[in-house]
Amino acid sequence: MSAHQYDEGHTVAGWTGFGIATVGTAVLGLGVCTVSGVAMAGGLAITAVGALVTWALHLAGWGKPPGRRPREQWGMRVRDTSARQGHAGCVGCRMAGRGGSRTPVVEPSAGATAEPAAVESVG
Repeated sequence: MSAHQYDEGHTVAGWTGFGIATVGTAVLGLGVCTVSGVAMAGGLAITAVGALVTWALHLAGWGKPPGRRPREQWGMRVRDTSARQGHAGCVGCRMAGRGGSRTPVVEPSAGATAEPAAVESVG
């Protein structure tokens, strides 16, 4: 029996983003300790680049969709083939304009009014 019974979501996108964000927060912490505005700005910039790299890798198929994956897709080097269409409920995919759970725009018909009908009071 395997030690891991669940898909923990370990992906190339996740680990790459984690590594870049770790370097960014270390530089930011160094900037705070040395009272260096340049180092703090650099740390924030590196952390932002980490988020963008993670997002780009996710959209390229090296991330994972929200929720569980089938057991054969648990490996870290398994690429997600459904990334091009977008993942339902995925904020990153929706931000990129891919798939997701979009709600159709319903326009009122010509005879309908936008205001509620008035209620007459009896009294």
